[in-house]
Amino acid sequence: MNTQAQPHARGQNVGTETCMEPCPIERGMRIIGGKWTGSILWHLKDGPVRFNELSRMIGGASKKMLTDRLRALVAQGLVTRHVMPTAPVSVQYEITDVGRSALHVLDALRQWSETLPAGLQAQS
Repeated sequence: MNTQAQPHARGQNVGTETCMEPCPIERGMRIIGGKWTGSILWHLKDGPVRFNELSRMIGGASKKMLTDRLRALVAQGLVTRHVMPTAPVSVQYEITDVGRSALHVLDALRQWSETLPAGLQAQS
């Protein structure tokens, strides 16, 4: 649903209607803004990666967190999961075309973050 905005006394826009669904920015952030999601997609951009290799690339995420996030990305259709017929069995992940479509947004975010002052810290 589109909202119409009217200027507020302090120059801010105030919506005259309430959105019953997330706006496009919020929807996009819910999809790619989850912890580790952007990093996972970014590390898969050059081709399939095995789980343990991906775990090493994303050093701050626990294996449980990485597994949970990958399951969600597979369910959303942003990543595919392939079980390799090896002994022991290994799994590799690959970005899908839908996931790949987010890479330009992630690259723009990377470029923007590189311009920020060094002392500016992210909020947890």
